[in-house]
Amino acid sequence: MSSSSLSRLAHSVSLLLATLSLAGCASLQPAAPSLPAEVRTALDAAGMPESALGVVAFALDAPDQGLRLQADRAMQPGSAMKLVTAIVALDRLGPHSRGRSELLAEAAPQGERLAGPLYLRGGADSALDWGALWLMLRQLREQGVREIQGGLVVDRQLFLPARADLGAAPFDEAPEFPYNVIPDALNLNGQLLRYLLQSDGERVQARLFPAWPGMKVDTSRLTLNERPCADWARDWRVPELGRDAGGVVVMLQGGFPKHCRAAPELNLVDRQWLAAQSLRQLWRELGGVIEGPDREAATPAGAVVLASHQGRPLIEDLFPMMKRSDNALTRLTYLRLGAAAAVPGEPTAAAAERVVRAWFAEQGIADQGLVLDNGSGLSRSERITPAQLAALLQAAQRGRHGPELLVSLPVAGVDGTLARRFKGGPAEGRARLKTGTLRNAMALAGYMPDARGRLWVVVALLNDEQAAAKGRPVLDALIEWLARR
Repeated sequence: MSSSSLSRLAHSVSLLLATLSLAGCASLQPAAPSLPAEVRTALDAAGMPESALGVVAFALDAPDQGLRLQADRAMQPGSAMKLVTAIVALDRLGPHSRGRSELLAEAAPQGERLAGPLYLRGGADSALDWGALWLMLRQLREQGVREIQGGLVVDRQLFLPARADLGAAPFDEAPEFPYNVIPDALNLNGQLLRYLLQSDGERVQARLFPAWPGMKVDTSRLTLNERPCADWARDWRVPELGRDAGGVVVMLQGGFPKHCRAAPELNLVDRQWLAAQSLRQLWRELGGVIEGPDREAATPAGAVVLASHQGRPLIEDLFPMMKRSDNALTRLTYLRLGAAAAVPGEPTAAAAERVVRAWFAEQGIADQGLVLDNGSGLSRSERITPAQLAALLQAAQRGRHGPELLVSLPVAGVDGTLARRFKGGPAEGRARLKTGTLRNAMALAGYMPDARGRLWVVVALLNDEQAAAKGRPVLDALIEWLARR
């Protein structure tokens, strides 16, 4: 080969290497100051300014490169704030930690009789449903106890205050629905009762499940409408409570579709009354007798444990927290963080915030602009910056429990709150993202592998008065743009 041919070949190889080098750097640019055209187009279509969006996205092996926009602006994250609670709880409490419910007495029973009261002590048990309560009472009956002479004492003192629900302003116009439940340490059946509604062309019938004594449902204020069954709650109004000679009356109000069925679980009846009624009824069904009053108080020191029930491990609780975005369960977990660290007299939520901020400091994450309330994102005050949320996700993958977090997140187009999003797109089955939605906020935050198999951290927060109504295409455009890179 001639020297001129060798020279031309060398020149061609140099050009090829330069081209490959540039191509390899296309997805690893220094943090970009502007948005992709697809995202700007989606913002324009929604009538939102670019200033409404905060973004941080980078590959875990190249955190100084990627996309950044308003990364240090404190924004409302909606339910993406659940990532903070989940990640810190995994590290501080451990994936196998559990809450615990107990039945106790001041002294051991004598034969069939328990001379003093029976104490039902709540320990943030995430699985204390009616069946679990029955099982604890069954354990007590198997010990030969039949008669409880001192009444019932419910102990919610693990959290301070014990009843944060009392006097709390409603978050929105639907305080009775499950997402609005304010948990306490007992958490019996999530404070919910199921209402079985069925209509024909003339009226609505309703009954409770379980059908505890001293309660009934009045449907005389419910009118029938022509809406589809799927929209049964559109004309629903907050029920009212009354009393008659038989006990509590739940008066349903608003409209309900003709020829439909629904089985909502609602938080309507005072939880102390409900706990006492359900325990007494289950004890009667087991052949037992309770004499004496019902009250709330602390269990005395030295009380004897008669029966107990363990909640689910935290790793199992993460699935409903992340995939279904369960607010009440996340709030319970946040309070568990506080209860594990609180000093005497310290409010539990304040202790939880102290734990979270200490964790941020240990990870080298600045907490300026971070505002914590209940740890679930169901709050008008909670704030976090995109950079903080991205650093949190990065630290989680460096830590011991990154795999547990990753598997709990909704999968794009497959399950959870992402089951119907990203279908047929490049992110389907690949992106694992926590969603967040409030009236004026939408969010996506989590992880996504790129075409080369590298895992990316992705955070996108959108704050605008039209965010809930028009923001989804904006966030989806960003995720699909990143998935194609």
